[in-house]
Amino acid sequence: MGVRISECRAADTPRERMLTMGAPALSDAELLAVYLNNDIAAARQVLETNGPLHILTQLRPDELATLPGMSAARACQVLAGLEIATRNMEASLARGEVMTDPQMAGQYFVQRLRGHRCEVFAAVFMDTRHRLIQYEELFRGTVDGAEVHPREVVRRALEHNAAAVIVGHNHPSGNSDPSAADRAVTARLKQALALVDIRLLDHFVIGDGQPVSMASKGWL
Repeated sequence: MGVRISECRAADTPRERMLTMGAPALSDAELLAVYLNNDIAAARQVLETNGPLHILTQLRPDELATLPGMSAARACQVLAGLEIATRNMEASLARGEVMTDPQMAGQYFVQRLRGHRCEVFAAVFMDTRHRLIQYEELFRGTVDGAEVHPREVVRRALEHNAAAVIVGHNHPSGNSDPSAADRAVTARLKQALALVDIRLLDHFVIGDGQPVSMASKGWL
């Protein structure tokens, strides 16, 4: 039988750990248990049987509500928390923060793309100071891939009057290793954008682990 949060010593509950140590100190199961407000064992069971936390947060509210220990209200709480985090990052960027830090840019694409059931290719369009102008999901595909058209990326960059672009796509398999096709499309994008004097700063591949930066690998 699972141990309910209310039956644990206060200092051991995920809620108390969050208050004293901060949310990053909590495991995925502990974070989910805070939302569920019941027991840690149930949270672990949900993660083990239904996928990692980032997969759960990509479910529709009605799908999430059917999982053990969940309800419509709890499902909405989980998804609202994720949306708050995404909007907070966007608000920071809207205030003029630049996207030249690979870690910040990578995490932005993680929040946007991780957990999609099909492959999604997206772009961040930036001004001359590398501040966010617009984020757009440009191409969607199957589980195995999305066809990318460099001409369309260039067209959208020109419409936004962008000076630089960062692109990213997810691998639904969870494997974030860039494929030969990923590297080839990166080269074509860089060449196409350069023809209109727009820089391609990076291409991120999003899987289950840390995002992979093509620029950091020296492939751009």
